[in-house]
Amino acid sequence: GVGKTYLAAFDSEQYKKILYVAHREEILRQAAQSFYNIRKSDNYGFFTGKQKDTGKAVIFALVQSIGKEKYLRSDLFDQEYFDYIIIDEFHHAVANNYLNIINYFKPKFMLGLTATPERLDSKNVFALCDYNIVYEVRLKECINKGWLVPFHYYGIYDETVNYENIRYLNGKYHEKDLEKALMLNRRRELIFKHYSKYSSNKALGFCSSKLHAEYMAREFNHFGIPSAAVYSGCQGKYSMDRRTAVESLIKGELKVIFSVDMFNEGLDIKDIDMVMFLRPTQSPTVFLQQLGRGLRKCKGKDYLNVLDFIGNYRRANLIPSFLSNEPMNLTKYKGYKITDFEYPDECIVDFDFRIVDIFEKQAKQELSIKNRIINEYKRIKGEIGHIPSRMEFFAQIDSDLYDSIKTKRKLNVFANYLDFLKEMNDLTEQEKILCSSRGKEFINMIENTSMSKTYKMPLLLAFYNNGNIKMQIFEEDVYQCFYEFYHRGSNKVDMLRSKSTRSFENWDKRKYIKLAKDNPIHFMLQSHGDFFVKKEGTLLALAEDLQEVIHLSAFKKHMKDAIDYRVMSYYRNRSFITK
Repeated sequence: GVGKTYLAAFDSEQYKKILYVAHREEILRQAAQSFYNIRKSDNYGFFTGKQKDTGKAVIFALVQSIGKEKYLRSDLFDQEYFDYIIIDEFHHAVANNYLNIINYFKPKFMLGLTATPERLDSKNVFALCDYNIVYEVRLKECINKGWLVPFHYYGIYDETVNYENIRYLNGKYHEKDLEKALMLNRRRELIFKHYSKYSSNKALGFCSSKLHAEYMAREFNHFGIPSAAVYSGCQGKYSMDRRTAVESLIKGELKVIFSVDMFNEGLDIKDIDMVMFLRPTQSPTVFLQQLGRGLRKCKGKDYLNVLDFIGNYRRANLIPSFLSNEPMNLTKYKGYKITDFEYPDECIVDFDFRIVDIFEKQAKQELSIKNRIINEYKRIKGEIGHIPSRMEFFAQIDSDLYDSIKTKRKLNVFANYLDFLKEMNDLTEQEKILCSSRGKEFINMIENTSMSKTYKMPLLLAFYNNGNIKMQIFEEDVYQCFYEFYHRGSNKVDMLRSKSTRSFENWDKRKYIKLAKDNPIHFMLQSHGDFFVKKEGTLLALAEDLQEVIHLSAFKKHMKDAIDYRVMSYYRNRSFITK
């Protein structure tokens, strides 16, 4: 599929210059080889730590290099230099260097590629591209179509660790406590016993920490299995650098690599025949990344063995959902059974009966949706280190949880975020003042005003005026905001979809004003006449009683945050409806 993407880019006259971005040189080299297989050319370049090619038709760039602000300048690359930009492992694109690239360049088309867009542990990647999904294929379909090998998954009961005795903070187990609990001789023997049951030549083991990886490599070597630990930072007795370890595994000099987040992605060893999950894996992103390391097709490999050592850790009951690659619907979250899930063709999923008991017990004990919202809020707050804005909460909330609350006014915290912050005792002093004023009602109006199109949002942005809020707006204000809004990113989608607005990019000021008058202004006056009034000489004005709050920084912050949230939630809901 990716090769066809490259070929489409090459064969299109409008895409003459291409930028390919990744976070590892291995991925860049693999991609360059794919390009070269399709079209041999000497007009390729690399932009990495040691090599800084410019002026080439196709450039393969490390995000750590080209994403630095010092390289994003016109004398190196004009903002419109690249016609087509491909960002591999797009789930990383919420990081600063990726955002620098996305915000700087103005290509005709930008494509993000990822196998793991949904994340419980990070920001919502779909939100970054306004939920515009051009092609989607899930794990089950890839295996069913024969693009990947099937897996034989064994859920092994691990009673050597009691996770109830390990501290759990901000949605994660305490690293040192977990590390200590996993490095037990009884557990080592359990792992080796099950490893020995299957014939494996090349295996990966995923560990919780550097010490854990070192411990496992040491113990396997003592058992006579050539093994190494791979992780970033200071090296230990049994560690190897990533490249050396990969080469040794390919040559057969090593039989197992124990890693810490170094091989979750970007590894291309087709003949890996076993992966071992040696830590609790609560994130679908991490789970699928680890599973995917061994699913590449290879001559002589009919399937991948997966050994998952499972104890009573939190959210272990999500594993059947991860394996089926189906979302966990909260309406059946409490009391589901293993048989409720369908796995890919020719795959074997075998859970020890004691693990099934853990799953069923956890499913029955699932928190209420209200408590899950509170826990999600606390988790996100802990991870980002401050009180989340609507956009931060929305971007990082569990997607299944959001789907369960978005149409329920009493549960949907985004329908009255200030009240939710009050409930969480997280209001600032100025926000407390805001909550006792008309300003709070205005913010709440933005949170709940009906939206079949996005037209109301640029109108509100005209009042917002980049933080210098206006009590009244004129034709020029509205024209500028509408023009900028609908010429940016995906905001133009609605305009292009409708026959009446399809030609908007050729509109003059008069047509934009007519659209504003006929649609958002008309409906704002009709539905929210307590906040908006007609005033002679203006296009629209705010009610006078808002004058006392427009200078409050808290009002400005929540007004912009509410607008941004409504735009992004609109894209998400539209994508959900049309899929």
